[in-house]
Amino acid sequence: MKGTLVNTAAIVLGSGIGLLLQRGIPARYQETMMQAMALAVGIIGTQMALKSNNMLIVILAMAIGAVIGEAADIDGKLNWLGKWLGAYLDEKTREKGQNNIGNGFVTASLVYCIGAMAVIGSIQDGLTGDASTLYAKSLIDGIMAVVFTSSMGAGVAFASVSVLLYQGSLTLLAAAIAPILSDQVISELTATGGILIIGVSILMLEVKKIKLANLLPSIPIVTVIAYFWTVRQ
Repeated sequence: MKGTLVNTAAIVLGSGIGLLLQRGIPARYQETMMQAMALAVGIIGTQMALKSNNMLIVILAMAIGAVIGEAADIDGKLNWLGKWLGAYLDEKTREKGQNNIGNGFVTASLVYCIGAMAVIGSIQDGLTGDASTLYAKSLIDGIMAVVFTSSMGAGVAFASVSVLLYQGSLTLLAAAIAPILSDQVISELTATGGILIIGVSILMLEVKKIKLANLLPSIPIVTVIAYFWTVRQ
């Protein structure tokens, strides 16, 4: 799990630097930086979404995932978690809005955890001990943590826990799940993640309020559907 541990540390370090920079950056610069990052995240999501070879699989997974997520009220629970985390920060941070902590946590978690590098890198680390892909991802995530934290606050740092749990689990289960993750499955998984990341961009731009966390079940659902769809063929 050395790759995941390095990735987690990079996010924490980047978030710390971002918090330091945040204090010296005027609000209008932070807002413009947020918009710039939102556009960049949107492009990343679009590129990922176009990886699909069968959009019907993605649409079906998104529909089923939305029903499951809404029933479980994942978005509500994550917002509660954001407020709970905010209780441990100073009064000034809470006055700025506890939801910002939750938004930073959810946004960063999605960006860091969804994508081919997270999946393939974790499995590669678990099967062969080669963490080079996750090392490269660590550098990218660390830089993004600096920018995200300077714009969205301390919630981004808590995304390191999501990375540790998600990528760590994939690494530990690598031998078991590797046969399931064919090129077709990874393509549809990446495409579904890309659509969610486009949603992150929309939230960052404050264009529309989306219960994005309620769509997270689409990720495991698309993996299952794509796997059996491929087997059937």
